[in-house]
Amino acid sequence: MARERVEAGPILIAASADPQAVTRIQSKYGREASGHAIERGIASIAAGLAALGVRRLVAAGGETSGAAVDKLGIPAFLVGPEIAPGVPLLRTVGHDGPDLLMALKSGNFGGPDFFEKALGLMK
Repeated sequence: MARERVEAGPILIAASADPQAVTRIQSKYGREASGHAIERGIASIAAGLAALGVRRLVAAGGETSGAAVDKLGIPAFLVGPEIAPGVPLLRTVGHDGPDLLMALKSGNFGGPDFFEKALGLMK
């Protein structure tokens, strides 16, 4: 679905479920394995979007952000302006492919307008 929508502008890809479903999945596969599966899936989607030509990515969740950076093979960043306290805009350096602008947000940072601010700084 993202492939068809990427030309139209920013898209949001999220993993979510009601608490009962999360409990069932974690009971069946384990909490850690369930979390890693989601992180790997989101990281693969980020890599696929970059391969399609997307050059602005915002990743939310500390482990998910790390998985995306690893999957994209990014060895370093140039730190840019602050999006929110503790969360700068980043430009990739030293990896194969064109530079990307990224925001890597853990759950504890940024307010309700974080995504809008991040994309605004990436223009």
